[in-house]
Amino acid sequence: MSIHEECGVFGVMSKAPFNASAMCYYGLYALQHRGQESCGIVVNDDGLFVSHKDIGIVSEVFTKSVLSSFPFGTMAVAHTRYGTTGGTNRNNCQPIEVNHQKGRMAIAHNGNLSNAGKLRSALELSGAIFHTSSDTETIAYIVTKERLTAPSIEEALSHAMNTLEGAYSLVLMSPQKLICARDPHGFRPLCYGKTKDGIYVVASESCALKAVGAEFIRDVDPGEIIIFSGDGVISRREHCGREEKKICIFEYIYFSRPDSVIDGRSVHEARIEAGKVLAETHPVDADIVIGVPDSGLDAALGYSRRSGIPYDIGLVKNKYVGRTFIAPSDRLDQVSIKLSADKDAVNGKKIVLIDDSIVRGTTSGRIVSLLREAGAKEIHMRVSAPPFLYPCYYGTDIDSQKNLIAVHHTVDEIAKMIGADSLGFFPVQRLDTLCGGDHYCRSCFDGVYPTEIPRENDKNRFEQRLSEKQKKDN
Repeated sequence: MSIHEECGVFGVMSKAPFNASAMCYYGLYALQHRGQESCGIVVNDDGLFVSHKDIGIVSEVFTKSVLSSFPFGTMAVAHTRYGTTGGTNRNNCQPIEVNHQKGRMAIAHNGNLSNAGKLRSALELSGAIFHTSSDTETIAYIVTKERLTAPSIEEALSHAMNTLEGAYSLVLMSPQKLICARDPHGFRPLCYGKTKDGIYVVASESCALKAVGAEFIRDVDPGEIIIFSGDGVISRREHCGREEKKICIFEYIYFSRPDSVIDGRSVHEARIEAGKVLAETHPVDADIVIGVPDSGLDAALGYSRRSGIPYDIGLVKNKYVGRTFIAPSDRLDQVSIKLSADKDAVNGKKIVLIDDSIVRGTTSGRIVSLLREAGAKEIHMRVSAPPFLYPCYYGTDIDSQKNLIAVHHTVDEIAKMIGADSLGFFPVQRLDTLCGGDHYCRSCFDGVYPTEIPRENDKNRFEQRLSEKQKKDN
């Protein structure tokens, strides 16, 4: 079990038709790290929505023939997914498309609603029929319901935000408008920019703007709705300041790409700082510092800089092994297929090993074993996140305390279990240094939640019901 995040969203809009699907392809490619289970693109060709969605990574789903089948359009929305709520099946692929009495809508969503169970039950009792087990369909239903009486799609979205609780960064497309919105807490990132050709681009991370040649303009503020249309760009701020800002701290520790800037803070610099703090709080006598690719590398560099211990590349990642990799035998260790230890770098050395997190400890134990087999003399593991102690309801794939090793064991016990000579976690009281303030969510570390949480864990309930229904239908 490792940490994953739900997805990445992307949208483009121009006054004149252009190759919107190609731009979305490159945008999704830049956001591939946020989800590798499925992806999709919906292009708006003068009010006609043309889409393609499937299970797989971007390069697998969008072949040359698929991309060439898209028409030019003035707008498009796109999505790459790792499912925290909802199973891996084609029904849960996004963007979700809706045809209703007032027109069409396509919506892409990053995050999890903390009141999804309550909202879905109410909708089902009113006659709604769900085809997926994702929160996004719940959002789509509520926005559509509000649109039947609201004078505009942005007004409908604003009304819907009075009902939605939890994490949601949205990109929504109607026949005439591209709209983005971020929940009032700002749990998940969202930003927009503009190309030299005048194409507006919305993305989960600034790295995706750079990938398509767009200049970063700014982050979408928590609670803000931004409308892109032929009339220009309009910002609605009636939900801004309604709640305390709570960006997920794991955007800086793990989720985001290091070349992204989230709410004005460089992800790379945040991870460098994490390593420096670890060097201060958990010093050790060692020969080299190495990081676990990819999100442990920056923190390892920071540890090296602060400690004076040389930084080296001790672990090499096979970049061509993705989540879709199928092992030919269960006896093969998938960690050793994805990672290999550089014997020349680690043999006979005392090593500081930096990783972003420990969940169950299984992966950490296998990585330590790889280094032992390569001749490492000592392995001192340092983790750039505090211990996970509580479930997350906002989009991180931690749905219970059952499999969290830190809930059931002390630090010394965990070190022994994974085979490390010592172990040190990032101190929770120093998290402010990562994002430059206290405006972050750390509920998975301290159990203090910014919103009301479900009485029962509903994360898998709808998926199980949908699976049972599909078995009956077959």
